[in-house]
Amino acid sequence: MKQLAMTARFEKYLPLMRELIARDLKVKYRRSVLGYLWSLLNPLLMMAILTMVFSQIFRFNIPNYPLYLICGQTLWTFFNESTNQAMYAVLSNGALLKKVYIPKYIFPISRVLSSFVTMSFSLVAIVIVLLVTCTPLYWSALLFPVPLFFLLLFSMGVGMVLSALSVYFRDVVHLYSVVTLAWMYLTPIFYSLDIVPQKVAFLIQCNPMFHYIDFFRELLLYGRVPGPGTWLFCILSSLLALAIGVAVFRKMQRNFILYL
Repeated sequence: MKQLAMTARFEKYLPLMRELIARDLKVKYRRSVLGYLWSLLNPLLMMAILTMVFSQIFRFNIPNYPLYLICGQTLWTFFNESTNQAMYAVLSNGALLKKVYIPKYIFPISRVLSSFVTMSFSLVAIVIVLLVTCTPLYWSALLFPVPLFFLLLFSMGVGMVLSALSVYFRDVVHLYSVVTLAWMYLTPIFYSLDIVPQKVAFLIQCNPMFHYIDFFRELLLYGRVPGPGTWLFCILSSLLALAIGVAVFRKMQRNFILYL
């Protein structure tokens, strides 16, 4: 009965969540001449610059490096943007929360979902790179939503933890920028795991972002479906992150009003 009540409550606020997502997208591209086209142009421009730097200057010998790079770059950008946006979700809506009752979890979730919508536009850039590089289109590419779904759940969990902690401890906002910088370098976005020393490679393989990105690359770049080990790691890490996020947020949300 309790679960049915929670489901009914969630469905009741779905229109509000859609409005929040639409608002976030409008604010992001407000007064922009190209608007949503930036979701397509940004990954392409970044890919072109990084490809020139890492394939020509540092000479990373990775086959089809542009596609390899844009796959990792697109997923990392979504995770980084969504969790940063979720971190501010409760703080930036403090005035609204003091006036009317709204389930507080809606705000970080809507921020993650709005970033997910933005990333969906960026997937067009990956298709363009696929065509330009004449990469074969494998049947495994049909499974591309799977790693994206795992990453969405993981980002929601991390985002909910950050949004709750940032209400009580403003230092989290500054600390997270350092964490994400280190996290990015521990994720093979622009380099291959093969060039990393064994001790560091083990640490990278414990990184959930490595597995989501590798899953995505396997499907699109190499035409392979990852083995059960990768599936199990992605499922468990995403569900665990979401469960921790929900538990932490529910425990800490009781006194949000006192700190907003």
